[in-house]
Amino acid sequence: MNAASQHQPEESFVCLGNQEDEPPSRIGTFFSPQATVTDFPSLGASQPAEPARHRVMRMNPKSRAFRKVFFSEATDADWADWQWQLRNRIRTLEQLRRMLALSPEEEKALEQHGELLPASVTPHYMGLVSPHDPEQPIRRTVIPTVYEMVKSAGEAEDPLAEETQSPVPGLIHRYPDRVLLLATDFCSTYCRYCTRSRIVGQGGFGPSRERLEAAFDYIRRSPQVRDVLVSGGDPLTLSDEKLEWLLSNLRAIPHVEIIRMGTKVPAVLPQRITPQLARMLRKYHPVWMSLHFTHPDECCYETERACGLLADAGIPLGSQTVLLKGVNDSLPVMKSLVHGLMKMRVRPYYLYQCDPIVGSAHFRTPVSKGVEIIRGLRGHTTGYAVPTYVIDAPGGGGKIPIMPDFVAGRDGDNILLSNYEGKAFQYPDCTAE
Repeated sequence: MNAASQHQPEESFVCLGNQEDEPPSRIGTFFSPQATVTDFPSLGASQPAEPARHRVMRMNPKSRAFRKVFFSEATDADWADWQWQLRNRIRTLEQLRRMLALSPEEEKALEQHGELLPASVTPHYMGLVSPHDPEQPIRRTVIPTVYEMVKSAGEAEDPLAEETQSPVPGLIHRYPDRVLLLATDFCSTYCRYCTRSRIVGQGGFGPSRERLEAAFDYIRRSPQVRDVLVSGGDPLTLSDEKLEWLLSNLRAIPHVEIIRMGTKVPAVLPQRITPQLARMLRKYHPVWMSLHFTHPDECCYETERACGLLADAGIPLGSQTVLLKGVNDSLPVMKSLVHGLMKMRVRPYYLYQCDPIVGSAHFRTPVSKGVEIIRGLRGHTTGYAVPTYVIDAPGGGGKIPIMPDFVAGRDGDNILLSNYEGKAFQYPDCTAE
């Protein structure tokens, strides 16, 4: 940011005060007990824009309508404060009954919530959820159903065998030159298909100094490690101070060349991405980010702004999307998503086959569906917008790319190729020396 732009009034989130190391547990401060789903007819309707001088932040129309009904006492400053968003997460059956016309499958799952990954949705993200349609893609990813209680063949609580590749608690060392550091087990919004549902929301991997220093010590004693992926849970739910302490310790290790961060915050809690956070992160370059996006409905104004702040701070942004049945398993939806990401300066990076965690059968698609989608993207949009389709191999085998077969065979010294239109071509292949 140049000197001139620093003095221009910006449409930004309000300045934040000190936050706690762990997200506060209080909820519902501004919840309107009188509001019900039947009072919510205007969801999705266009809302007149407010004069810029009276506006703390722009809001997408769905969230604005949702806030008017269910958080009517919240001020613009409240809604724009990411700590307020965390304090007011929607987590109880009573809240969800007021906000959604729950299906029997949802109602039963919420009544037995103790057996499942916790339910938690930020007010911002709940504003994107359909109050009436349980099959809406966004809703299916965050509201539990009884199908999560069904264990199918091949499923496991730790399908990627992370526990067997963890030399110290909260650190996974699978690849020779990379480690995964779980900064926290907390997320602002819990995805129902989460690979680490055995850990997240359970309180076992908090960002304690003792645990993280043990991880730093392991990395210091492992000179082959040049790349650290900080994930969780969601590391961006930590305070600026705690996050900077973590990054500064990693950056002080001479052989750590790259720091990457995995987060869904720009989609579910975009208020967290503040100018202050962006300025802090840029001090620890090279920093890269993998952002978790699921559906084009997430590409709203608030998320675009959050990604813009990160990109302007010089942080390369890539997206990681899980292929989910009934959510994004069609070519038009996936094309809309990758185009939306490109407009937000996020490069589609990975398309994951859904991991076989316990209770995930209702989300998993045939592998052929992922291949079909990649083939449908290739040649019909820019190559930058085509992610790599991978299966994270059960048992700890790592990511294995799965691609359409564009090589049809050989004809003498020629390779026979098939392009995106299905047309045949030949390439003169060199003879191996």
